[in-house]
Amino acid sequence: MNIALVSYHDKGAYDSETVESEDQRLLTFLQEKGLPIEMVIWNDPQVDWGNYQLAILKSPWDYFDLIDDFHKWLNYLEQKKVQLLNPIDIVRWNTDKKYLKEIEAAGLDITPCSFINQKEEVNLIDFFETYHTDKLIVKPCVSGGAKNTFKVTAENIEEVNEKLGNLIKDEDFIVQPFLPEIVENGEWSFIFFNGVYSHCLIKKAKKGDFRVQPAHGGSVHPQNPDAEVIAKAAAYVNLFAKNCLYARVDGTFVKDKFLLMELELIEPFLFLNTDPLNYERYYAALKALM
Repeated sequence: MNIALVSYHDKGAYDSETVESEDQRLLTFLQEKGLPIEMVIWNDPQVDWGNYQLAILKSPWDYFDLIDDFHKWLNYLEQKKVQLLNPIDIVRWNTDKKYLKEIEAAGLDITPCSFINQKEEVNLIDFFETYHTDKLIVKPCVSGGAKNTFKVTAENIEEVNEKLGNLIKDEDFIVQPFLPEIVENGEWSFIFFNGVYSHCLIKKAKKGDFRVQPAHGGSVHPQNPDAEVIAKAAAYVNLFAKNCLYARVDGTFVKDKFLLMELELIEPFLFLNTDPLNYERYYAALKALM
């Protein structure tokens, strides 16, 4: 069985130093386990996907910039009967943040959100009243890495309205109340391999920022949550990430209630370096799914 560990063509658009480090370490680890695996760029026209029986999504970081091509690639893998981890139908579903409403409809807690459809008229001031807040977060429904993400306040709402008025011509957006708990306490990430809890950490933004990604200066703090907290995160995986090699549950606690921000099933950084056993757990999950 030939295996592709799927990455992207780095054109310098994203700070990928830590991701490449994790990618390479994981690749070396799996090769040392005897797996016939190599790094492959998902949209490289020279790649013959018929040569691979299994493809593992690791860091296709530009998929949201090339979403139509990405969906065509998923269709192609399906036609070629290449097994994809995570499963193709789940990956398709996870590309658009409107999946959050489906999760909410299942009875699980999410960060409150509204959607602005492409070409709709935009006036973000209405959402201040909707969510009884003076700060909002606005981002594309198909996005990652804090691309085109805005923190909206009374001071910059006219500027963001203007920017959003142009961006909405091409894509849908999601609007959420800004949660001060993210700045005060950080954003939790729970990582599961094949539905089994592996590890957890809190990501914190640097002073004066709200973005927790390492590329924007965020820091990482490993955690040892109790069984009750893990069970709250596992509920999302059990319902919406079955047969997934990996799932990252991102959210925060508001008045002791866990609110999901995103269920990351396509290209999340897995923070494997926070514990040597993480690699072993990843490998065990992979072997079980192969």
